Amino acid sequence: MAVAQPHWSRQLIFTLAGNPAVTRFVTHYGMRLGASRFVAGEDLDAALAVARRLNQEGFPLAIQFLGEHVTRPEAAEAAVEEYLRLLAALEERGIDAYLSIKPSQMGLAVDEELAYANCRRILERTATVGRFVRIEMEDSPYTERTLRLYRRLRQRFDTGHVGIVLQAYLYRSAQDLEALADLEPNIRFVKGAYNEPASVAYPNKADVDRNYRQLVQRHLERGHYAAIATHDDRLIEDLLAFIERRGIPRDRFEFQMLYGIRPQLQRAMRDRGYTMRVYVPYGREWYGYFVRRLAERPANVGFVLRNLLRG
Repeated sequence: MAVAQPHWSRQLIFTLAGNPAVTRFVTHYGMRLGASRFVAGEDLDAALAVARRLNQEGFPLAIQFLGEHVTRPEAAEAAVEEYLRLLAALEERGIDAYLSIKPSQMGLAVDEELAYANCRRILERTATVGRFVRIEMEDSPYTERTLRLYRRLRQRFDTGHVGIVLQAYLYRSAQDLEALADLEPNIRFVKGAYNEPASVAYPNKADVDRNYRQLVQRHLERGHYAAIATHDDRLIEDLLAFIERRGIPRDRFEFQMLYGIRPQLQRAMRDRGYTMRVYVPYGREWYGYFVRRLAERPANVGFVLRNLLRG
């Protein structure tokens, strides 16, 4: 969701992160070096403490239990059980949050039927208590399967119970938006944070920004709900100007930002009276998420290096 960076710097970070020695080092020391700025702890209790504090500060939340690309049904089952524990804890404590779920964590790489069954199990529970679930969008090999999964879930659950994500850096997203229009979908719009080749994704920030504006505007013009997930000041102000010109009511959109990134801007948006939802991840499988945050903004790399130098 953060500002896209030159392709070479993103590629360098992803290349270094894929080195086994770097992976071992960051996994061992990463929370101390700076991962804790972006991840609300490694267990549910830590995440709930952060969630309660953010709610008290006036922020609704989207909470994700970290994990992706599972290769065993048992791992997907464990993730489902954790989400059900999370849901029970949110209900017990009255925390204002919805669940955000990665299809590959639900077993999409193993079997589409398995992923559907696992998502459906969670949604059947969330729907009974009136909570929402967002189906995440991951790297491009999963895009088509994720959209199929979302369509199947929408056959059983309405748009108030389940939503989807579109990534502005993918060439295909404009076409996907059109194909989803009949579902009146609740969509979170992000720029995209995975290491995608130029054959499937815009490599230049200006093109991603342009596509982002067009996607959000087209969606809002149809009267559908948009979660505007960006930390980019110019994009925010451009879209707010569009919203004001078109007279779009505030209950048709919200802003979303990541935990630990630009908290001052988050508070500023809240203070301006907009719904400002904070995306809160937790869990031990934080490495991939952490790498993507570093790749999005050089300032994040600088933060980690400063912590490393402090020892």
